[in-house]
Parts: sequence; C-alpha cells; structure tokens
Amino acid sequence: MTTLRPFDPMDLFKFNNVNLDINTETYGFNFYLHYMINYPEYYQVAEHPNGEIMAYVMGKIEGRDNNWHGHVTALSVAHDYRRLGLAAYMMGFLEKTSENRNAYFVDLFVRVSNTVAIELYKKLGYVVYRTILGYYTGERDEDAYDMRKSLSRDPEKLAMIPLNHPVHSRDVD
Repeated sequence: MTTLRPFDPMDLFKFNNVNLDINTETYGFNFYLHYMINYPEYYQVAEHPNGEIMAYVMGKIEGRDNNWHGHVTALSVAHDYRRLGLAAYMMGFLEKTSENRNAYFVDLFVRVSNTVAIELYKKLGYVVYRTILGYYTGERDEDAYDMRKSLSRDPEKLAMIPLNHPVHSRDVD
C-alpha cells in the first residue's frame, strides 16, 4: 500500500527516479531543505511498500490579504507510477493543507509545452490565470502558465479571473 508521509532529509538521496523527468525542475540541496524546514506540512512524498519514492509534492503558503495562497513549487511522479492518480491525490493534499491555512487559492507554474500536466490541472479545477513570459531559463527556455484554483475562502472565484495580457517573469513576485 502506498504511504503518503512527510518528506525526510534522507529522501534527497532516494528521489532521483522521480526527478529524471524532463519537465521536473531540479534544485540544489539547500532549496529542498529550505522547504522542508519552513513549510514541512506542504512537503510530502508517496512511498511504495518497497521504500521507493513514487512521487512528491513541495509547496508553501505565501502572500497577504486576498492574495494569501498555497503555491505548488513542484509536483512530480516517477515514470513507473504514472496514471495511478498519485498527482491528483497529492494536489488534493496540498489544497486541503492550504484550506487549513485559510488560503484564498492555490497556484502553480507549469511549462506551456507540458500539455499532460496542464490537462490534469484543468480536470482538477485549475484555470490558466496568466502567461509568464520567459519564466523558465536554461537548457529549455520557455514561458509558463500561472494556473489557479480558488478555495472556499474565495467563493466568487475572483482569484481565477484570467488576466487578458501576459506578464514578464521579472514582474512576478
């Protein structure tokens, strides 16, 4: 049976099978530790009974006033464990965590070319709020979609009303 549990520092040495995907952003050791220390309730792994990491979600709570929201920093599922509902389950976990923190919405950034993820997020109730020009840099420079889903604190779904123009990555806080 799959176990959803908090991320442990030793998981940093066991989750390469999850991070090998071309659409998964990888970060430095200190970045992962920062999230684990500051947002432990937002940092979870799905573990197979054999101890293998199947998936993980990393996020945080940020903003102020009606921009107080949960943010999905990373969600990735190992290739061998896709199409099992793990991504949807982990997103639900992060949304519930954000509800418990009284957030207005949850947002995430996704590569515009990652159509599989975009379709999943749409099925989960997310909308494309805006396009962020030049968000991803490096080997594969690319724009991102900022996708959002309102939570119960935003019953009129104001956070999901799309902007009618793109923004540049330097203007995103």
